[in-house]
Amino acid sequence: MWWFQQGLSFLPVVLVVWSAASFVFSYITAIVLHHVDPLVPYISDTGTIPPERCLFGIMLNVSTFLGIATMYVRYKQVSALSPEKHKILRLNKLGLMLGWMSCFGLCIIANFQKCILYYIHVLGACLTFGVGSIYMLVQTILSYLMQPELHSKDIFWARLAVFLWSCSSILSMFVSSVVLYSGLYGQNLVQKLHWDPQEGGYTPHIISTVSEWSLAFSFLSFFLTYIRDFQKISLRAVVSLQGQTLHESPGSFRAEEQALLIAGSI
Repeated sequence: MWWFQQGLSFLPVVLVVWSAASFVFSYITAIVLHHVDPLVPYISDTGTIPPERCLFGIMLNVSTFLGIATMYVRYKQVSALSPEKHKILRLNKLGLMLGWMSCFGLCIIANFQKCILYYIHVLGACLTFGVGSIYMLVQTILSYLMQPELHSKDIFWARLAVFLWSCSSILSMFVSSVVLYSGLYGQNLVQKLHWDPQEGGYTPHIISTVSEWSLAFSFLSFFLTYIRDFQKISLRAVVSLQGQTLHESPGSFRAEEQALLIAGSI
């Protein structure tokens, strides 16, 4: 059995591979069609003009559902491992709520493009990366509280390192974006898809775009740390039949239940 066939480890793997592919494919399409500059455009710029906009939206919507499923499995795992530790359970519920909010933000990014509805797109980015970073912090704290009995120290340090990586990317992107959109380098920069290295604002623009790509891949790297944990999870469905056929009326259900009760009493 291969490592990705163990338990549900395929779930975070598919999430990471699919999300990375959504960035890469839309980037390649935008470059081939000369819609953006090859040197590190904003991720959102590669999903602004058709046809890459359609590809970007569809693939990120799928990533949203994969993220929701991955976070829910993680929530159920922590709940099962620490059923009597109320502090961990409260943090676990908070983490699930934050994680799903982050996924909702990703759905907003996928469906509201930057050049069309900028403020809604920014709201989605804040939910995805801002709330998502808090989700990473909660999961890192949970990993600390669950070591060494339920978690190895290596996993905790790996998640802490990725969380610090994401925080540094957020800080760098925020500062460079404030400088870029301060008005010193012109107006209506949101709609700008092509940049000349000789013009003003190019340096903060590059710092901002590199920080955004770094932030995105820090998130993907965080979900890679779930692989070992998910190898110890299996999923099965339990079917409970309420009748022997699929065309019975509600009255026949009640008659069948009464017959079972009489048979049980005898």
